[in-house]
Amino acid sequence: MMTKTKVRTPKQERSIETKNKIIAAGYKVFSTVGYYGTNTAEIAKVAGVSTGIVYGYFEDKRDILMCVLEIYLKDVTDPIFNIMSRAEAPIDYRLLVKNVTDEVIKIHKDNDRLHNTLHSLAATDEGVNARFIEIEKTLTENISKTLVALGAKAEFLPEKVHTAMNIIQSFAHEYVFDNHNYINYSEMYNIIITTLANIFE
Repeated sequence: MMTKTKVRTPKQERSIETKNKIIAAGYKVFSTVGYYGTNTAEIAKVAGVSTGIVYGYFEDKRDILMCVLEIYLKDVTDPIFNIMSRAEAPIDYRLLVKNVTDEVIKIHKDNDRLHNTLHSLAATDEGVNARFIEIEKTLTENISKTLVALGAKAEFLPEKVHTAMNIIQSFAHEYVFDNHNYINYSEMYNIIITTLANIFE
């Protein structure tokens, strides 16, 4: 049985690159075969390093997963923050909701496998679930503050934003993963855009 080396925090550029290479490999493997189908040996192989090197930077595959989660959260939130940063007064809510919805659909498509892996883990892993809850709070607060700065009515604004986020997230999941043949998704999309624009006006 291999003895783990002490996990270290890399300070030299080469060590930082090695750690990032392992995280990138974890991102790829988790996206391909899921969390439970992954082991550190496979991550090491994809990263081009030995298993011992992996254990020099990480306790186990969950430790790698939590780093992958941070990259995923940045990848899925930055585009939304960018949309909000470009919004101008007076707010065109229909256009804003449409832009956000389109981006969330794209995010689901671009990260489909990892999305399913991470969200399924949220049901059983308190750390993963806590990060998702925290990022929802950050999104709600950031979007609400931006809207207020642009002249939005502040009454129950966080509740409206959070409701809109949940509906958009649910629709993107439905659109990308479920594809029910009895649903006209173009019409559902229009209903969502109109409904959400109306709750802010």
